[in-house]
Amino acid sequence: MATKVITGKVRASFVHIFEPQSVNGSDPRYSCSFIIPKSDAETIGKIRAAIEEAKQSGVTKWGGKIPPNLKLPLRDGDIDRPDDPNYAGAYFVNANSNERPGVVDRRRVSITDPLEVYSGCYVRASLTFYPFNTNGNRGVACGLQNIQKWCDGEPLNGRVRAEDEFDALDDAEDEDFLD
Repeated sequence: MATKVITGKVRASFVHIFEPQSVNGSDPRYSCSFIIPKSDAETIGKIRAAIEEAKQSGVTKWGGKIPPNLKLPLRDGDIDRPDDPNYAGAYFVNANSNERPGVVDRRRVSITDPLEVYSGCYVRASLTFYPFNTNGNRGVACGLQNIQKWCDGEPLNGRVRAEDEFDALDDAEDEDFLD
C-alpha cells in the first residue's frame, strides 16, 4: 500500500514529466527530483511519516522484518550533492512513474507546454511512498503522481529564456535592413 504526500513549495530539478526518459538503458519513465528546503518542516515531516508507514507495510515483502540497509528516497543535499549549490540547505527526493503525471498551473488548468515546467521552477507535487523488493534491492520508493506549478524560478541549467534575453526590435529597423 502506498502513502500519499502533497508537498509544500518545492523546486523542480531534472524534469522529465512530458516525455519519459531512459536512464542507463532502463525502460523510459517520467521523473522529477524535488528540492525541499530544510526549513519546510511540514513537508519533510509528512515525507518521513510516509516513509515510516511504507517501511511497516513492507515488512511482509522483506521476510518479516525491516532490513538494516534499506534504500530510502529522502536524501540530504548537503551530503549527497555537496558540489551543487542548488541542493545546499535542502533535502531532495527523486520520484518517477510509468504513467505521465498530471500537470496543472496555480488555477488547476492543465499545462501542456513542456517549456512551462522546467528545472528551477517551483511546484507542489503529489507523491506516493511504497516498499519495494526487486532483485535483492530493498527499500522505499517515491512515485510521481501529479504536479502543480507554483511559480517561475531561476533555471537550473543556466539557460536564460529568450524573452528575458532580447529587447523588442523596432519594425522600422527591419525595413532599413532590407534596403
